[in-house]
Amino acid sequence: MKTALVTGSAGFIGFHTAKRWLEEGWQVVGLDAFTDYYDPALKRARSDILNRFDTFTEVEARLEDPGVLMELFAEHAFQQVIHLAAQAGVRYSIDDPRSYVTSNLVGTFELLEAARAHPGARLLLASTSSVYGANPKLPYAETDRTDSPMSFYAATKKATEAMAHSYAHLYGLETIMFRFFTVYGPWGRPDMALFKFVRAILQGEAIDVYNNGDMQRDFTYIDDLIEAVWRLAHSSFAPLDDPIDSLSPAAPFRTLNIGKAHPDKLMDFITEIETALGQEARKNFLERQQGDMFETHSETALLKALTGFEAKTPIREGVPRFVDWYRSFYGV
Repeated sequence: MKTALVTGSAGFIGFHTAKRWLEEGWQVVGLDAFTDYYDPALKRARSDILNRFDTFTEVEARLEDPGVLMELFAEHAFQQVIHLAAQAGVRYSIDDPRSYVTSNLVGTFELLEAARAHPGARLLLASTSSVYGANPKLPYAETDRTDSPMSFYAATKKATEAMAHSYAHLYGLETIMFRFFTVYGPWGRPDMALFKFVRAILQGEAIDVYNNGDMQRDFTYIDDLIEAVWRLAHSSFAPLDDPIDSLSPAAPFRTLNIGKAHPDKLMDFITEIETALGQEARKNFLERQQGDMFETHSETALLKALTGFEAKTPIREGVPRFVDWYRSFYGV
């Protein structure tokens, strides 16, 4: 039986990833620290579902602690490593930047060191669309410049891309970096807009709408993202005879956008939430926050070329699915 390591397995994307690999017949080792960045009870509930699989092994630990990952790599012969554990959130990185250094930089370093010492696994590492920063060109393509991050969160993710590339070059580690675009869906994170808006509206509270609602996001439904990750995990590293290919000339290393490629206006997103809930939101229109990007828009031609897959779930379908999950999970 093939074995995969999923870091951040009790997180939003990590949970869905681990579950898919388990359903595909893999053995999965899930590492998570169950930190209190948001309610650990939600993480425990996700992990409880994973623990129903006999082929799932839960490890509660911090990946940045020296020796933790080295021991796991020594104990298991991983065929794939899906590294999703990170300190997330653009706005929180303004308040507590040190936590991003510890988790994103030191944690990724420990993972790369363990992979170097125990070669053989394909590395699949999460980055973010935030790395495109102040780049004015839209849509964002993998070959575009990413040297103007607008948040410290984005800066740490850009740094992990550079770190991973150097290890891929030095030690021949097959590596794919995923740049995720505004992922949403059931079991989502409480610090993200959809979760916050639904909770506030149901509690009769006003929602904060930044930049007076004049923003667009490439909202990507979780099932689409997981399908893309699954296909890319098994994709070829052969170079494409196409200028869109992000394959490094110096290493077995690619970056891939995973997005819907069709941005939605923030106000349209809010309208879909109101429709799904059957009630209108009271809105506090505020100025744009530091670190926020005005628009995200993914170019996904490379994803399609490598896998034949395109993310297509519209917000009119994805938002009600989240609302249904929220009502069920919280008994609202």
